[in-house]
This record gives sequence, structure tokens and C-alpha cells, in this order.
Amino acid sequence: MSDWVSTTCMRCAVGCGHKHLGVAEGYGVDVVRGDGQHPVNRGLACQRGIEESGDPEGEWLSQPLVRKGGELVEASWPEALERVAERFDAALARDRNAVAVLGSGQQTNEAAYALGKLARGGMGTRYYDANTTLCMASAVTAYYEAFGSDAPPTTYDDIPEAQTHVVWGANPAIAHPVMFRWIRESAGAADSRMIVVDPVETDTATTADEHVQLDPGQDLALARAVLARLVEIDGVDEAFVDEATEGFEDLVADLPDPDAAAEEAGVTLEAVDHLAAAFEDRTLVYWGMGINQSVRGTDAARALIDLCLASGNLRPGSGPFSLTGQANSMGTRVVSCKGSWPGQRPFDDPGHRATIADAWGVPVDRLPDDTGPGPVGTIEAISDGPVEAVYAVATNPVAGMPDANAVAETLEDAFLVVQDSFRTETTELADVVLPAATWGESEGTVMNMERNVSRVRAASDAPPSVQQDLDIVAAIAAEIAPGLLPEPPVDPAATFDEFAALTAGTDADCSGIAYERLDHELAVRWPAPEPDAEGGYRYHEATDDGEDWTFATPSGRANFSDPPEADSLPEPTDETYPLTLTTAREPDGYNTGIRSRQVDDLDPVTARIHPETVAAELGDAVAGAVPDGDEDPDALPEIRLETRRGTVTARIDPDPAVPEGLVWLPIHHPATNELTVPATDPRSDEPNLKQCAVRLTAADAESTAPELAVDPEPVEASE
Repeated sequence: MSDWVSTTCMRCAVGCGHKHLGVAEGYGVDVVRGDGQHPVNRGLACQRGIEESGDPEGEWLSQPLVRKGGELVEASWPEALERVAERFDAALARDRNAVAVLGSGQQTNEAAYALGKLARGGMGTRYYDANTTLCMASAVTAYYEAFGSDAPPTTYDDIPEAQTHVVWGANPAIAHPVMFRWIRESAGAADSRMIVVDPVETDTATTADEHVQLDPGQDLALARAVLARLVEIDGVDEAFVDEATEGFEDLVADLPDPDAAAEEAGVTLEAVDHLAAAFEDRTLVYWGMGINQSVRGTDAARALIDLCLASGNLRPGSGPFSLTGQANSMGTRVVSCKGSWPGQRPFDDPGHRATIADAWGVPVDRLPDDTGPGPVGTIEAISDGPVEAVYAVATNPVAGMPDANAVAETLEDAFLVVQDSFRTETTELADVVLPAATWGESEGTVMNMERNVSRVRAASDAPPSVQQDLDIVAAIAAEIAPGLLPEPPVDPAATFDEFAALTAGTDADCSGIAYERLDHELAVRWPAPEPDAEGGYRYHEATDDGEDWTFATPSGRANFSDPPEADSLPEPTDETYPLTLTTAREPDGYNTGIRSRQVDDLDPVTARIHPETVAAELGDAVAGAVPDGDEDPDALPEIRLETRRGTVTARIDPDPAVPEGLVWLPIHHPATNELTVPATDPRSDEPNLKQCAVRLTAADAESTAPELAVDPEPVEASE
């Protein structure tokens, strides 16, 4: 192929339209640029999206591999698929929950739908996750509890209309550069501002009008302090609360004293007042993994939604806006049958279950009774439960899950099938590796974080031994669940039509979207129940008589949160582990970084630590060895980081932007999650990747970290 092809960037969930030009000979993408006609980005494109689309640095997989004599060796597709079918069939014959499936927000909607159909309707396993539980599950749970439906009510059109932009536990300057440009432009207007809430002075915080620097893990305390102050200063939109919500009085009765809550959060009452005043404006509240990846993630996300509800910020130009990470995380939530059936059909509703079973031609009792425990609970089920085989698609749990050493050891005990485009830490442990087409070689659709559906198109053929994700899933289904999916090659447009038809009449109705429409309009936002319909701001409608509010809850009203339980964080600091570890993204830190690094010869992880913390923990001699200015990373001194789960070597980057007592690590470096704690939010199952106790030791010191210590009062993954 050598013509320009319109497609969608698959790096993050902004959903920018791209133009790809394939190489004149061979395989791959030659040139990448923003698509000026695309309604999402109008030609804007970030450098990382361009680089990782056109010239990824990861090691490509080009041939199926099977493990023989302890080594991965090249195999034919029939041999690899036969090995998978034999082991999956044998496991499923013993227990339909014996095979676990781990999907990803890197798949197209079509591949994700097919994988969910295979997992839920073909296998019937409850041990299935679409990978979004690692990043978005707390926000999803909060949306369902508050509004009865998943996804932000807002769209990108609301950004220029907002007066105040509150960015809480997110760093869009790094994670979503194109979206951040829109936020900065809006916040730069004469009557607008941006406030950042984050323990670290991030790139986003350096451009803000105000930075509220709370203690790690104290987002819930701060949000409740702000709500308490809103009540005290008469900042509540009482008319909206009375007309459109319920549960406010019970929540107010449980609110803390603002002074005490501010102290708990590690901020001044003045900072609380500034945030409370911000909600009297037309305010958008953005949040990310700093909120979600916590045992308090759902409660914290609910608290931010409470602030929007109490202040009446649920109209165009305002509202809660969770920032999605992976490119098709929204799509996997809508199509993949992880937390709901397609179109957000309730998982446990008998009528909806019957509809799905009938459409798929499977017995209704084959569908699992519950949505499963999430990735942490799935890994536990290898050791403690029925799981004996794992099928991982476009995901790298050995690097991306907490307590990664334990994850790797556990996966070694299972029959592991990995389907990916690049070599990863997880493919290294696999019994079978299936090479999949990547960006620029794939056909299908994705959904961005504002609910826009757009096309993904191939600008290059895939190498001969590499297949589309959708076709690989269909090939496995043909072996273990004949007739469930079409024989490969599968028409992605027909797969999309099947999914879209199942959403008709649902909260996430996509039945008015088809490939032909996307070819013409490029992006269409759901709900779109008709070929000429498209969703906008959700739940609110301006009328001649005023405003109408319609929520997907049983009462038709939005719900304020219940008073949260007084749960402690899973691993506070102590004399042995006196520092707090936190994690966040770097510019190249998506999807465990596999498109921008090699698996072998990986550099040590770089720890950003305040210079005073280095001096206090390791002494002036080590602190004095840290070079000033921008030095070669190889010149940075090495130390050891120890938690109750492991020890890693790290380079010190002295950084005053990181508060004293905190150690900052990049979330997608494979070493980072050797340290993190596998506690999870009890309602969303999302891991607590943002906070645990750590200590520093000199690189040449003898480690005294326990090999298999039990974390104090861990929060278990809920079933």
C-alpha cells in the first residue's frame, strides 16, 4: 500500500485522527501525520503518537512460537493453534472456569467483542478481564453508582465552555498532550483558570494557576473537606439538588469538619477554600489514575462527582470527566462483556442475559453468573482456584500488575498463551505466542474517552505469519467453540454490525453507527440510535420551559454517595519502611512501554526523589554524588528500593518537584511493579498502584527485605 490512509491513533484515548502512508515496499508505516478533516483533533497530533505509530522501538513478533524443551521455538499457525486447542479443551472439560482470559484496551472494538463472546459465551468463564480494571474500574463503578450508566457525561466540546478546570490526580500534559492543549487554551482566557491537585509538581501543575499539593492517598479526605466547605459557604445549587438528585442530606450529615479533613489531607484550609470557590464557577473536573488506582478509588471518584452534583456542575461546560488511558478502554467497556453485556446491559439481569444468549446461540446457563474478580483475583485463582490456563491478548501482566514477581511466578504454573504484536515480559513466560497485527496493519473501530467511535484502517499489509487479532480469536473459537464466531478471515464490518445491533435501545446505543457512516463522518459519538443521531452532553437537556434531567438510575435521579467506610490505606509507612512510593506516567509510558523499549538489557528504573530525602536516608556522601543539571542518566548514582515484596536497583534523579518523603517511579517500567502492593478497591477490584511503603538503601548494602512478608492488613480482591 502507498496511498494515504485515514485512521485513528491507538496510543491514548484522546482518539486523534491520523493519516498513515505505508512503505512503498515491504511492511510498515512510512509517514504519520494528524488528519485535518477529523472532527476530534482537526489535524493536531502529539509526537509520541506519531513516533509510536510509525516507528515503534519494540521487538516485533513475526512468527508463532511454542515452548519445547523449555525453550520458545518457531512453529506454524496450525501447530500453535492445535497446542492451544488441546490444552484449552482439556481444561474446560474439567471446569469452565479453568481458562482465564485477559484482554486489553489496545484491541479494536471488533476484536474485543469477539474475545468477550468467546470468553463468556464460548467458554463460560468468570475469569475474564478487559484490562480496564487496572486503570478505569473505579471511575466506571462511580459512574454506575451515581448515574446508573458508565462514561463521562461531558465531551470535548465542553472544554472551551468551562471557566475553571480542576485537574485532580492526572497529568494530561504528559498523558494526553492534544487534549491538554485544549485545556490550556480554555484556562488561559481572561475569566478562566486551572487548578491542579496532585502530591507531585507535575508538568501539568507547573502551568496551572494554582497547585494544591496534598499527601499521597488523601484525595477522598480533601474532596470531602471541599464539599463540607461548599455547604458552609452556601455554594450548593439547592434547586438542582432538590430537582435532580437524592441522598444529599444523608451525605451532608456525615461530612467531616473541614479543618480536620484538610489536616488529614495535608493541605491548608485556605487551599480547601480555593477549591470550594472554584466549584461556584462553571467547572470541569478531570481525574486520572491518581484517583482510580487506590483502595479508595471508587469512593474518591464518587466524592468528585458529589462536588459536581452539589454545585450544579452537571450542565454543558462543566461536570466530571475521567481521563481514560488506553486507546480503546472505553470500547472494551461497552463491547467486551467484562462488566456488562454489550451496550451496558446489566450483567445479572435475566432478560438481558436471555437476549445475549439467544443472539449468540448458546444456552443461557453457559453465561457466567457474575463478572469475575478482576486481574488480581484472576491471578490468585491460578494458585488458589480453578484457573489452569491463561489467554492474554495485547496485555503484559508481568510488568503491568502489582507484586509483579509473584505474578510471574504464578503464571509460570499455568499454561500461558500470549497474543501480542511485540515481545514482552509476559511472552517470555508463554507456552504459546501468537503474533498479532499492530497499528497501521489492523482494521476495525475504537471509542475514545468522549464516546466517539472512529475507524482504524490498515496502511500496510501485515507480514505473512502475522494475523489480525480478530482472526486469531476466531481461529481459537473455531477449535474450542465451533460455530460461535465466523471462520477466519472475519469481516470486521459484520462483527461491528452484530455488536451494534445488540446495543439497540440501551444506554450505550450504537445501532445507528455503521462503517459506511464512519467513512463519511469519520467519528460518531454514542448514544446514536439512528443513522442521523449522535450523542452530546448526557443526562441534561435544555427546554423551552427550563431544564430536563434524565439519569439511568431506577429513580431517574442522580445519586449522591453513601458515607464512605473509614478504611485505612493498605500499607502506611513505619520505622522499617519510612517512605511512600507512588507511580505515574512518563511521556513514553503507555501499555508497559513495549512500543518504546526492548525487553532485554533494560536500564535501571529512575526514581525521582527530593534531594533532602536522599540526604536524610542515605547520607550526605550519596547526596553529594548526585550530579547537578541535566547529566547523562548513566552518571546518576544507583541505590536500592525495597518494599515488603521485592528489591530493585534504581538510579536517583534528585527532583524538588517530588515532596520530601515520597519516591516517584514510572508506572510502566517493568521493575516498578515488583514493589507495588496487590491490595484492591473492594467495589471496583482496581489495584492500589499509587501508594505503598518503601525504603532506600545503598546499592552495595546487604538487603534485609523479607522475601515473602505479609502486608499489614491487606485489602483483598473482592469476589
